[in-house]
Amino acid sequence: MLSNTTETIFIGKKPLMTYVTSAIIQLSTIPVVTIKARGQSIGPAVDVVQIVLQRTKPAYSVGDVKIGSESLVSSDGKNRNVSTIEIPIKRNAK
Repeated sequence: MLSNTTETIFIGKKPLMTYVTSAIIQLSTIPVVTIKARGQSIGPAVDVVQIVLQRTKPAYSVGDVKIGSESLVSSDGKNRNVSTIEIPIKRNAK
């Protein structure tokens, strides 16, 4: 059985510290945690990453950030493009 070496945290409407705590707990057991968000949650996702990095300095750093967009169907039936971001936080080499 393969072990999972990365975990994904999707940013939503919960308080920031909920996501920060989750990321720090996950980073204590696995080497990479990816923070994902789309639309208006992108700003809070960046805030979560910055808080985690400030609290765990210099143990972790940001990996390659990916930005993009997804096409979603809105409630009125129209296709809308929504921005997305993926920010990996990885353990630094000792």
